[in-house]
Amino acid sequence: MARARRSVLGMPTRLALGAAITLANIIGAGVVLVLAAWVLPEGPLADPGRVRLLNLALFGGYLVVAVPVGMFWGSRRFFLRHGGDADTRLRRERRVVLYGPLRLVTVQAVLWLLAAVVFAGLNVGFSPRLALSIGETVLLGGITTCAISYLLAERILRRTAARVLGDEPPGRRILPGVVVRSLLFWALGTGVPVVGVLLAAVSSLVFDDVPASQLAVIVLSIGGTALVIGLLVTVGAARAVADPVNAVRRSMGRVERGDLDAGVPVYDGTELGQLQAGFNTMVSGLRERERIRDLFGRHVGREVAQAAADAGEVRLGGEVRRVAVLFVDLVGSTTLAAERPPDEVVALLNRFFAVVVEVVEEHEGWINKFEGDAALAVFGAPVATTDPAGSALAAARCLGERLATELPDVDVGIGVSAGDAVAGNVGDVRRFEYTVIGDPVNEAARLTELAKEVPGRVLAAARAVDLACEAEAERWSVSGTTVLRGRPEATRLAVPAGRASTPHDGAAQAAGAGSGGV
Repeated sequence: MARARRSVLGMPTRLALGAAITLANIIGAGVVLVLAAWVLPEGPLADPGRVRLLNLALFGGYLVVAVPVGMFWGSRRFFLRHGGDADTRLRRERRVVLYGPLRLVTVQAVLWLLAAVVFAGLNVGFSPRLALSIGETVLLGGITTCAISYLLAERILRRTAARVLGDEPPGRRILPGVVVRSLLFWALGTGVPVVGVLLAAVSSLVFDDVPASQLAVIVLSIGGTALVIGLLVTVGAARAVADPVNAVRRSMGRVERGDLDAGVPVYDGTELGQLQAGFNTMVSGLRERERIRDLFGRHVGREVAQAAADAGEVRLGGEVRRVAVLFVDLVGSTTLAAERPPDEVVALLNRFFAVVVEVVEEHEGWINKFEGDAALAVFGAPVATTDPAGSALAAARCLGERLATELPDVDVGIGVSAGDAVAGNVGDVRRFEYTVIGDPVNEAARLTELAKEVPGRVLAAARAVDLACEAEAERWSVSGTTVLRGRPEATRLAVPAGRASTPHDGAAQAAGAGSGGV
């Protein structure tokens, strides 16, 4: 039992293909018939009118038979048998579609060659010269019409070719290259009509029976036809090259504007298809690189990621920078973890950190790390700012107000310090991180513990206020001193203006004894 066959083309494509190829062939046949019957020299004939009538009748009869045969045969060239695995079927379908224009031209070439033989055979009894002239004209016209049919079929099949090449773009050239194809179309669209003019001139010289006026008509007719057909073929061939290039150029413009979703359909089996596939591969690589860059920025901070990208080569070590540090910590997180389900705790922490990140970024800061239920923010590194201390203090005030409003069911402590610290990459060449190390970091951590005992839960070192701009410094009040563990000198404390209060000595001593180094 024969296997069922199916067409690889949809009905709209089949109709468009059939209409375009049929129209091109009918027009080509009509032009050839006019040239052969009324323009080209025919030699001595007993009854020219009867000869023309017979050729016209044969022309009509041949069209009636050849057009349906050509359409049926051409459509069958796109049918495939069922069977085989998916990869085998896809390879067959790809081969049929990419060689589809050539398959259609093969059908047209056979019909035109048969027409040349039929018309020459009909007229050889009337005049061998007429038979030769008509046969040559039909053959040359068929070659030119086949070239136009190829260009039309290639354009109509682009969407189907893009579909079959979408999963596996061509890694190598499948069809003849751009140079070969351009030369071939020049020969078919321009060279062949010119050959027709040359043959008319040769006939006139050999037989010496063509009046000057008739020779002029012959040259004008064939030359005009050559100009029109040559223009159509040249424009079609140029568009076949320019369209893929223009599509890539437009998509490159989108990529330059930051649109990494740009892409081009791959529908060509020559170097142009490789160009299209190469562009898509490049954009895919850019998307992947941007995705990794985004993930990298989310893990280490966009500022650090950008600084690493700008530096090119990342080295261990750091430099002394004037920075400000903000440390924020939840109160009673251990109790929360014991009393609430883990998913609720995680959701609460995410809401908490979302506010922290938003406020810090609004004030030109950078989240250095999350430590369980705490976060460390740095101002002035890795990107230098004009007033790191003022930015950190403003962020602390804003953060205290927003957390009290948006997360009233949790309590926090916020500590701020400023001064000189070492900012750079710490670790090993195989695994390192960008961080800030120095006294301001330790001091901010200690102050966070004390802040949990003051109204507003915000506490800063007075030296941070001294380093801040005047506008921000006026929003803070110096309120007492305390000695933090690990520090030889007492630390002057500051709180937002209107909340002047210091932690009692017991709280200060407990914080000094219980807080570890950062």
